Amino acid sequence: MKYLLQRLGFYAFTAWAAITINFFIPRLTPGDPVQSLMNQFQGQLDPQAVQSLTVLFGLDEHQGLWEQYLAYWGQLAHGDLGISFKSFPTPVSEVIGQTLPWTIGLVGATTVLAFLAGTLIGVFAGWRRGSWADALLPATTFLASIPYFWLALVAIAFLTGPGSFLPSSGGYEPGLVPGWSGAFIASAAGHSLLPAATILVSSVAGWILGMRNMMVTVTAEDYITVAHAKGLSGRRVMLSYAARNALLPSVSGFGMALGLVVGGTFLVEVVFSYPGVGLELVQAIGVKDYPLMQGVFLVITLAVLAANLLADLAYLALDPRTRKEG
Repeated sequence: MKYLLQRLGFYAFTAWAAITINFFIPRLTPGDPVQSLMNQFQGQLDPQAVQSLTVLFGLDEHQGLWEQYLAYWGQLAHGDLGISFKSFPTPVSEVIGQTLPWTIGLVGATTVLAFLAGTLIGVFAGWRRGSWADALLPATTFLASIPYFWLALVAIAFLTGPGSFLPSSGGYEPGLVPGWSGAFIASAAGHSLLPAATILVSSVAGWILGMRNMMVTVTAEDYITVAHAKGLSGRRVMLSYAARNALLPSVSGFGMALGLVVGGTFLVEVVFSYPGVGLELVQAIGVKDYPLMQGVFLVITLAVLAANLLADLAYLALDPRTRKEG
């Protein structure tokens, strides 16, 4: 219990710090976001609306910084992330809500699949070290060092084009209306194949290497020798003794790895023009959509913190020593 409370306190403090930093981002960024919005409409807005927009975006100079900060927390408590400049007057939460499912589907599926597949392959490769499985190590080392976006560019160059069934961009065929229809689901699945494969190939290699090396280290421990001496089957020793202990560093690093995967996925979304949060963020930066940038940064931060918390809970379930400390 003590361990769990310490981790919850740490993540609560980290979330507060992230939200506070997110509050100061538009206030420290050069330029006037309201003027940027006015320029976007090229004089179509009444100049008298400047003050109203300033108040709307929480940048009222008549309010002190502390009052603005408290107002910002009040907005977050009500799920209000502000108004998007790029899609004015659409709320930021609505813009993110339209693009987040694409990124969650892409990142979530590929990250979990890469972790499970890489861990399983790494367990067998480490348990049977010196066998033919070790011949795969040079290839996995090479793939693990390749950036996601570079592999995406190579995939587009060699796997798309005339005669290929793999689309090079977009999330679905133009003209389809997003929904739960069979045509749309089939089109979305086809457009996600190449981006997902790009992320999967790059990320699974790292899990294979990490798990294989940990298995090699764990199998040299005395308790593995004792388990064999007791007459336990090789499969039970591999899974219940070696793999369970070798898995702990991978579980604790899962949350951190998710942050790296999210960053790489954003670039993949840009390369494939995939309609996820990454592409939306790049477009927001291009038009200086500060509220949307704030909202995306906040969602990313909280998502990575949630993933780290889940990894800590899994670590707590797998390692009895942490429960004894509590």
